[in-house]
Amino acid sequence: MSVDNPVKRLLMTVTQGVYVVGVGKDSRRNAFTASSVMQVSMQPPMLAMAVNPDNASYPLLVEGGVFAVTVLQRDQCALADFFGNHSAQDEDKLSAVAWHAAPSGAPILDEGLSYLDCRAVSRHPAGDHMVILAEITGGDFLRGGARPLRYDEVGDMDGSDELLPEHLGSAGGRSEFPGHS
Repeated sequence: MSVDNPVKRLLMTVTQGVYVVGVGKDSRRNAFTASSVMQVSMQPPMLAMAVNPDNASYPLLVEGGVFAVTVLQRDQCALADFFGNHSAQDEDKLSAVAWHAAPSGAPILDEGLSYLDCRAVSRHPAGDHMVILAEITGGDFLRGGARPLRYDEVGDMDGSDELLPEHLGSAGGRSEFPGHS
């Protein structure tokens, strides 16, 4: 996949994975694709995740206060696309895949590489997203020997080229980066 935007290409060199994040409260469940997930602490084990508050799963994440991060395998780009580009407002995305509940109750995709079960501890505004800081309460491997799917392998699946400011080199704009105009 070709990506023309220089900022997007630069961001794709920051090694990061692609995940499906399951959220739940009571009998309600949903999941969405996320690429902005990172470890932030070992004692206690914590991670940070950026999520768009306009995402249909966001209210359920806030209400439930828990989520499970399923690490996708290298060959699961279609799964990332499905959970990233279909809305829970239109369909029950989890009905299309095999999943089970983490100890927190949040959904884990059975076909993932591994999962982390998390409890949200705080939220912080960050541009058009909210950063959720969470304590990792559990997790496990689901498959052995596979390599995780990386963000640079999904191209412009998330449509972020259109969101970048024009002055940073989005389509049609002048780039502020050497070698691009």
